[in-house]
Amino acid sequence: MNTWSGTWVAERLGVELAGDERLRGMLGLALRRNPKRAHLLVSNVLGKHVPQAPSVVYGHGVELGRRVRELLGDAAAARAVVLGYAETATGLGHSVADGLGAAPYLHSTRRPVAGVATAGGFEESHSHATSHLLLPEDPSLLAGDGPLVLVDDEFSTGNTVLNTVRDLHARYPRERYVVVALVDMRSAADAGRLEGFAREIGARIDLVTAASGTVRLPDGVLEKGQALVAEHESAKAQPGPGARFPAPLEGASGTA
Repeated sequence: MNTWSGTWVAERLGVELAGDERLRGMLGLALRRNPKRAHLLVSNVLGKHVPQAPSVVYGHGVELGRRVRELLGDAAAARAVVLGYAETATGLGHSVADGLGAAPYLHSTRRPVAGVATAGGFEESHSHATSHLLLPEDPSLLAGDGPLVLVDDEFSTGNTVLNTVRDLHARYPRERYVVVALVDMRSAADAGRLEGFAREIGARIDLVTAASGTVRLPDGVLEKGQALVAEHESAKAQPGPGARFPAPLEGASGTA
């Protein structure tokens, strides 16, 4: 049985992952059914798309949570609330909360629930389903002034995090936010926006990640990706003997 390596899309689209030594062991690339992006970053340690030992999946989240606790200190960590992004980081957020300590945990959702008041919301502009809602059972969960810890599988542009903090800070202002992700994949152009935004709202925003790098995209990659999707979906409709489809085709995943 062949193990998925995440290199199939890189070889065919010319997309390159560049980063520190831990990055290649944590990420691969898949083909994406999406008019906005040709590729999808797929985590090898998240346990959502690629099989992985539960100890590895849970261990990465807990370790990130422990690092957040060290960053905040015990007193501030005891007042923190952890927010995970649906759908990809719901489990990761739970394990980060476990590593942080006895922190309450909430994840976003894209589905309104009758009779449950919305405590906040934000947009994930590049996603297939852009609107996220926050529906805590306890309406006061986000109203405290302790640190808010935002957890996603990857930090790619920063747009989703900025949209989240902008909405929640207007509703429930606080002094400190911590953004947690398995990987930081921001470009150089995006890297400085978080600090500038923190100064704008008068709060501190820290970033805790396990690995960092960037994605290098060749010209015309979106068109090449759409053509590759069409080619393989056509082949799947009429598969011949021994047909194989080594690249995961994906239509929905959230990123920060």
